[in-house]
Amino acid sequence: MNDDLKRNIILDHYYNPLHKGLVNDDSYIKVNVNNESCIDNIDLMVKIEDNVISDIRFDGEACAISTSATSIMIKMLLGKTIEETLQILKEYEKMINEEIYNADIIDEAIVYNDIYKQPNRKKCALLPWRGLKKVLKEK
Repeated sequence: MNDDLKRNIILDHYYNPLHKGLVNDDSYIKVNVNNESCIDNIDLMVKIEDNVISDIRFDGEACAISTSATSIMIKMLLGKTIEETLQILKEYEKMINEEIYNADIIDEAIVYNDIYKQPNRKKCALLPWRGLKKVLKEK
């Protein structure tokens, strides 16, 4: 994937994020994640039914990388089982941390495959996934 396409995908998810806005529903698990070194502060709400992620909502203030990473994560995980989600999370983290990963599992999140070139942005790309890990621990 060329850099222009990556940039367009990131900006599209930043300006038009999926499932932005929280709901008043106690069936969701809600967590907050933030980056201490910048403005990124996201509330995530995840609904899990029969071991499947049926909905993810988010809101907060965040940079283009964190916001787009959240939107892309939501797009990737809706309808996935917890087991599938954990595998995607594992491969995504490997990619961000410059380890060998399975690109077929990463899907559209491949747009962050060279985020390592800006080490301070790795935290931004990992922020929503950190929140998801918290949710899965609370489940």
